[in-house]
Parts: sequence; structure tokens; C-alpha cells
Amino acid sequence: MVYWHASKLKVKTMTLHEYFAPQPTPAADLPNPTQLLRSLTQGVLEVFAGVRELDQLARWFSEDAFRKLGARANLSARARSARGVPPARPVFEVLSIRETLPADGVVEAVVIVAGPGRTRAVAIRLEGLDRRWRATSFAVL
Repeated sequence: MVYWHASKLKVKTMTLHEYFAPQPTPAADLPNPTQLLRSLTQGVLEVFAGVRELDQLARWFSEDAFRKLGARANLSARARSARGVPPARPVFEVLSIRETLPADGVVEAVVIVAGPGRTRAVAIRLEGLDRRWRATSFAVL
């Protein structure tokens, strides 16, 4: 990267890892995250219920968050199998979505969902990377 500063040519060299790593994107260059928060919540609950393939959500998660989501989905599948319960589409209603912006290009949100048996909170952290939102943390509480 080359740039001018105070009439001097400055060169900043980037390592190969920095060059190919996900690049942060400011919030002004990203769409409103509300619909993505709603869709991710629905998608993850469907994965846990066994009616959606985890790979369908891969592009919206960071590597680490996706790996943790896969481990949790495996636990859900084993629990369903042990109880002899077949996969079934979850029925729930999104009651509210609360978003905070702790830094530029970062959204931390809580999505409250009500199902037939209980109400749950879903905590999600989105970061603007490579000109799109990606979930870097996801927890169903």
C-alpha cells in the first residue's frame, strides 16, 4: 500500500496473512442488519431442530462461530436420536430484536423468540467483514 503524507512517500507493507484476511467494513457500507438477525435466528433454530442443513448457513458465519454451531447441532441431533424424536420444523415467533452498536461495523443483538413450550433469547454478534455482515458469535440461551 502506498500513500502520501506531508510531502513524503510512505509505504506500508502488509504480510500475506493481513492481505488475504477478512477486511473490516464500516457500517455505512453495510445493509441494515435487522432482517439478517431474524433470518439467522430462524436458520439456526431450524438446524438445531434437524430440518435444515448446517452448510446452508456457512457463508454468514465466521469459521470459529460456524465450528461451534456445528458442535451444538451435533449435540441436538444426538439428543433427538436418544429420545427417538424425529426432526420437526420449529414453530416460534420473534417477539423483539434489540441491537447495539459497540463499534463501527459491529452489531451486538438479542433476539427474543417465543415457542410453544418456552421463550428463548438468542445472542448474536455481527461484524462487517469483506463488505457484508458475518456472525462471529451466536448463542441460544
